[in-house]
Amino acid sequence: MKISILSPFANKYFIIFNQHLKKIVYMPQKMPSKLMKKLLFFIGFIIVAGCANAQMPYTPPLTIPPYHILTTDSVYVTPANLKKNKPVMIIYFAPDCSHCQHLMYEMKPKMKDFSNVQVIMVTFVKEMKAIRTFYRDFDLVKYPNFTVGTEGYTYVVQKYYQVATTPYIALYDKSGKMVKNYTKPPKIEELAEEAKKL
Repeated sequence: MKISILSPFANKYFIIFNQHLKKIVYMPQKMPSKLMKKLLFFIGFIIVAGCANAQMPYTPPLTIPPYHILTTDSVYVTPANLKKNKPVMIIYFAPDCSHCQHLMYEMKPKMKDFSNVQVIMVTFVKEMKAIRTFYRDFDLVKYPNFTVGTEGYTYVVQKYYQVATTPYIALYDKSGKMVKNYTKPPKIEELAEEAKKL
């Protein structure tokens, strides 16, 4: 069976491969059919394996990320600062993100529904002025269960969740196990209901 399109490609690879091994091999004008079949099978296998790997959905870890953030109070906090036996909500945000701001506007009238949850808001933005403005604009000083801070350019939390867009939200129960995560902003009623269940 003649495959005129692939034969030059395969011959080139065969010659380079043998030059890499520093072997002198007589290369006929046509590649032997058994070798051609093996080569095509190997290339096909690599393509299929690559496609299968690319299509696997990402499942975030079930535990709270090892964040280390500088808060609006200029204090560093980590998961060690969390109160035991209390649920946690982590929001990965950007102060200038319109979706994040919209989420906060919607949360404001429902803050009572989140009063039993420790809310950790983490951003990659390093400018503390922008973070403090966000904190002030949404009057978060009234809610001691909210901690807002930056992880700077470490991107530990961003990589942990593989955040593509903000806001990203993860909910954890009292034992610190993830029960729900949102890659896109949910309806505030749904988020409040989930928070009450924690």
